[in-house]
Amino acid sequence: MIKRILYSLLLIMPICLKAQVAGTINGTIIDNDSGEPLSFVTVALIPKGATAPVAGCSSDDEGKFSLPNPKKGEYAMQFSYVGYLSDSRSVSVTAEGKSVNIGVIKLKTDKKILKEVVVTEQRSQMSFEIDKRIFTVDQSIALTGGSASDVLADIPSVEVDTEGTVSLRGSESVTVWINGKASGLTGDNQGDILQQLPAGSIEKIEVITNPSAKHSPEGTAGIINIILKRDRKAGYYGSAQAGADTNGGFNGGANFNYSSGAVDAYANLNYRNMRFKNKGETYAEYYDSRSYLSQKSGGTHNPSNLFARAGLTWRMTRKDELYVNLMGTFGDRKNKSRIDAENGILGNGAVNAMTEKFTRTTNQHGKPLMYNAELGYTHRWSDTHFLDLSVGHHVWQQDNNNVFEQENIFLATADTARSYQFQSNNIKNSNSSIKLDYEYKINDNHRIEAGYKGDFANDKSRVNTYRDKEHTAVESKLYNDFNYRQQTHALYGTYSGRIKRFGFQLGLRGEYWNVKTRTIDWEKKESGVEAPYTNKNFFKLFPSAFISYEIGDGHEIQANYTRRLRRPWGGQLNSFKNINDSTNISYGNPELTPEYSNAFELNYIKNWKDHTLSLSAYYRTTDDVIERISYNEGRIIYTTHENVSQTQSAGLEITGKNRLFKVLDITTSVNLFYYKLDAFEYMIAGHKITGKASENFSWNARLTASAMLPWGITMQVTGRYNAKRIVAQGYREPSYMLDIGLRKSFDNHWSLSLNARDLLDSRGRHSVTSNDSFYRDSKNSHGGRTFGFTLTYSFGNMKAKMPKRKQQEIPSSGYDDYGGDI
Repeated sequence: MIKRILYSLLLIMPICLKAQVAGTINGTIIDNDSGEPLSFVTVALIPKGATAPVAGCSSDDEGKFSLPNPKKGEYAMQFSYVGYLSDSRSVSVTAEGKSVNIGVIKLKTDKKILKEVVVTEQRSQMSFEIDKRIFTVDQSIALTGGSASDVLADIPSVEVDTEGTVSLRGSESVTVWINGKASGLTGDNQGDILQQLPAGSIEKIEVITNPSAKHSPEGTAGIINIILKRDRKAGYYGSAQAGADTNGGFNGGANFNYSSGAVDAYANLNYRNMRFKNKGETYAEYYDSRSYLSQKSGGTHNPSNLFARAGLTWRMTRKDELYVNLMGTFGDRKNKSRIDAENGILGNGAVNAMTEKFTRTTNQHGKPLMYNAELGYTHRWSDTHFLDLSVGHHVWQQDNNNVFEQENIFLATADTARSYQFQSNNIKNSNSSIKLDYEYKINDNHRIEAGYKGDFANDKSRVNTYRDKEHTAVESKLYNDFNYRQQTHALYGTYSGRIKRFGFQLGLRGEYWNVKTRTIDWEKKESGVEAPYTNKNFFKLFPSAFISYEIGDGHEIQANYTRRLRRPWGGQLNSFKNINDSTNISYGNPELTPEYSNAFELNYIKNWKDHTLSLSAYYRTTDDVIERISYNEGRIIYTTHENVSQTQSAGLEITGKNRLFKVLDITTSVNLFYYKLDAFEYMIAGHKITGKASENFSWNARLTASAMLPWGITMQVTGRYNAKRIVAQGYREPSYMLDIGLRKSFDNHWSLSLNARDLLDSRGRHSVTSNDSFYRDSKNSHGGRTFGFTLTYSFGNMKAKMPKRKQQEIPSSGYDDYGGDI
């Protein structure tokens, strides 16, 4: 059955061209009511007594179709089109080379589809391709009204910590894209942008754990690609929604899509006002001074922003397409926090002697602004031979004003000390890119791809700090003016082929990049001397190889190898010291170099009618690993980044999809992995930093159950568990969380979603860090238990002409396009 479907799709997808051949079967397809021609109607030619087509095509702009070189025989021609009832005609070809005209076919609209009848069976949240997994977000009820960060935190093998840092399979070296492009996301702004991007604008998430040479090698753990919605139903379609939650947050938005024969257009506008409660506890011991620190923190995080998207695609001819996409967000961020702490002398037993208490309050106010513009052109010689050129420009900027106030009480003398600091931080990151992709499918078994990618980044950050409320007394030690520039040029080529049951792809990517950084402190600023840039040049080759074997119907096994890297981003290179917490100060390291990985994977997929099993075994070695390193000076712990050592990672990822009783869909994912970090020793700021060799076996699991309940209610439950695992200089304790959502549709236009996020109030991070001079135990949580609702109204007119779309090719004989663009 599966083979028949694949063969059918293969045959019916190509466009029918008016080929000048000896014989054809031709005709014209029109709308039964309006008489207008219908383009892209699927036409299938099926021999009498058979079920699978032997040829097929789609109608052109004028509704005409033509099947060349029909063999002698009796056939049934079937016509199908979204929004219309299918139809068929009997055809008799009496001789080779003879043309048959079957006249005009009139298709009637499907009234059931036009009324948008509610479907009583759910679409699965997860699908598989041999080189990636695809997660459909619009089926996730519990995420309604959330953000992109919430969406990613719900994806198997993906984690998002309380600071917005994304990791994949336990590694933070992962690249996040929007619509197949970096879109300006970096380690500096990634957490902020993902928090502002509404979940309702996301269609699906693609997780690519071992990308081919066609894609950027950035991110040793792989690529997470966020695909935003761009519905292309016939005519116009849209929705409006509003929601609120028990934290006091609220949101509202609308989207609109329009399609015609020559133009596709979309627009999306969303406003979100979010409120989160943060809390934390830290306990630290300092062995050299025999002292301790105990503190509790709490606060609120209140970002609000307006998010907008718009785009237009103009099909100038059947071969030429011009498109433009715009995306932007601006808003306001307010953070308030309070730390209550005590210092003292470590006792010989369980009792410590407190010597000092202090309170530190932080008020932050920021105004973020982001916009991204893309202009592109596609030329198609055919559906399997095309050239795509795009240019883009991205800007992220944020102006922050921070007020720090601290009061210290010294118990021995009853003295009190108060301090005040005002700090302004102006950030502007810009990136321009150009991308050229060429693809040519020589025949059903051979394909070549080649292209160029250029990126030009310029990041600026300036910090001014004052110690008085009039902002006249400069804190010169906390002045910083940092500039980071990087340009990257990449060329790639891949060759894909198939020999019977074996498929393969070989690829090579060469990248040259230049990095310039400059830090201006107060002394350099006052002297007026032009500070020089540090300048580093790199050139590396990144090969990839994929091999697959089709075992049988529904079985496929694949092995692959890629070489990847992780470049340090601007914040990791900036030597400025972050003083939000005066006892835990972080800063960057301008001497960081990239880390490089060799990644191997072995994948197996088995499909049944209602079940799918995916096994993925992986092994990765990484050199010059970038890790957070901590040391203390008295009672202050400093954290920076360093290329510490080498690591080895190995694991087995097991994912299953099961549909039970037609109303219950269960997706289960278990990731078992082993991690080893070699020993290291460094001198940092005059301190000898050591780390012992460590190894650890850990695992995580996730289960999502979606069920159709009576009265048309859909319920979804998602649970997740992360076992204990090691990191440099310490480990992270286990964590777990649970989300529940309900959805009910009314009147074919209205729907109501209710959700409970972090129902057990357990989402957070508990980490332990230590070395020869200190020990620290830290707990942090973000958000907390939240109940919310979202009300949605949908509208549309599906009677208009179906738009022309780029057709997705179905590879023959089960061969997957490993290097396909995304």
